[in-house]
Amino acid sequence: MSAFITFEGPDGSGKSTICNLIYEELLKKKVNTIKTREPGGTRISEKIREIILDEDLREMDMRTEALLYSASRAQHTYEKIIPALERGITVLCERYVLSSLAYQGYARGQKIEDILSINNFATGRIKPDIVFIFRSSGVTLHRKDKSCYDRLEREPDEFHKKVRDYYNNLEKEDNYYFIDVNKSIEEVFCDCMKVLKERMVV
Repeated sequence: MSAFITFEGPDGSGKSTICNLIYEELLKKKVNTIKTREPGGTRISEKIREIILDEDLREMDMRTEALLYSASRAQHTYEKIIPALERGITVLCERYVLSSLAYQGYARGQKIEDILSINNFATGRIKPDIVFIFRSSGVTLHRKDKSCYDRLEREPDEFHKKVRDYYNNLEKEDNYYFIDVNKSIEEVFCDCMKVLKERMVV
């Protein structure tokens, strides 16, 4: 049985690391799985990603940014995610709709309901089975060297604090699993795997 599993959280919270570890573990356990990311995941979506994250395009309006993310997500959802799930393949995805609510909505000061509306249209309201939400109480996360930052990563600390606050203040929903990342990578990995076993993904 396939599952749609997403990884959410601020930059530097360990999403990519844990997603990769879980992907490798599921393959070892013979679970038919693919790993993907947002923005990106398909040829068209990756092209949109290049525009979104281009640090030379700092004049980009926040509405343009929000619409580009949803456009990339639409292509990704209908070209890759839904077809994989229909073939019984489990999908691991770094970021999905919650990222747009956190970044383009809360951190940018745009109405959450507006961002949610364009993403509902983009995705057909598809809902992940499991959403791992990485939470950190620390001000400084493990962000990469500043010389490698893209356009969004170069936003001021206050912007990233708002993103972190959004994730930390989310209320529980039936598919949300809050993961404390103020732990070792091994502990975070084990916490996520425990959820997958409880949900019978493995």
